[in-house]
Amino acid sequence: QVQLVESGGGLVQPGGSLRLSCAGSGLRFSLNTMAWYRQAPGKQRELVASYSVSSTTNYSDSVKGRFTISRDNGRNTLYLQMTNLKPEDTAVYYCNTLVRPRPWGQGTQVTVSS
Repeated sequence: QVQLVESGGGLVQPGGSLRLSCAGSGLRFSLNTMAWYRQAPGKQRELVASYSVSSTTNYSDSVKGRFTISRDNGRNTLYLQMTNLKPEDTAVYYCNTLVRPRPWGQGTQVTVSS
């Protein structure tokens, strides 16, 4: 049974930074292209960044240059380092596979506000 647990969210001022973590069980991250998604109130869930089996990373235009996705194979954990945060980054952030998403975790709330 796959379980994804996101953490690290919080309230931060514009320009601040946060590091999100996603711990997984029942799914080996190193064998899947993993991704971070986010869903803002009243909006659809959107893809933020992905990390492939070969360690290739991709980012949405809205976060390129500000966010960095990484993976720790030993800990089976996915990270999202977020810098220069903007109010429009406010959302619940989730991790999952890029293809054939597994059951979603509870997500972690990121709020960017002064």
